[in-house]
Amino acid sequence: MACRIVVVDDHPVIRVAVRSLLIRDGHEVVNETDNGIEAVSFIEKLQPDLVLLDICIPLMDGIAVIERIQKFNTATKIIVFTSLSAEHYAMRCVKAGASAFISKTDSFDMLLDIVRKVMSGYIYFPEGINVSRRKSDFFADEMEMIASLSNRELSVFRQLSLGMSNKAIAEDIMLSAKTVSCYKARLMDKLNVKSLVDLADLARRNKFI
Repeated sequence: MACRIVVVDDHPVIRVAVRSLLIRDGHEVVNETDNGIEAVSFIEKLQPDLVLLDICIPLMDGIAVIERIQKFNTATKIIVFTSLSAEHYAMRCVKAGASAFISKTDSFDMLLDIVRKVMSGYIYFPEGINVSRRKSDFFADEMEMIASLSNRELSVFRQLSLGMSNKAIAEDIMLSAKTVSCYKARLMDKLNVKSLVDLADLARRNKFI
């Protein structure tokens, strides 16, 4: 089934490769962008059949984009296509409203197959990810603490773990540096860490960086 698609990814090479693949399979890529704000604008205006969406994009991350799309009166389906861990993000994406979660390490042939399945009304999440489980059953110890974070807290957590400054994070997600500082303090309390080094170690142990 050919469909109209918006591609959202901040890596130009990925966008080119995905666009070429989709077009060869008979689909129409009606627009593409590298950030969340443009993505929401394009989706609201164009009402595509499908959005192929990365999570780590500037200005508004992928989960926030999914949540915003759900407020539109649209039948647009969403496939998350990302390098981030399904273990941490698949549950969040399905709760936000995505129909599938695919790793960028999977083959592009698999991507085409999932596009067809989603457009036929199916959902897809990686093997071993039970999207019907309760969050408390799905995570344990550190993973459970991470799972308790809000989507915004999770975004700030990852950026702090990558060594980004409060100012850089604030500019990326369009908050004040003071607000980011509050998120930082809240994260360190929730995750029971004493320093940014500990925060980064926790992120690394749980495959966030």
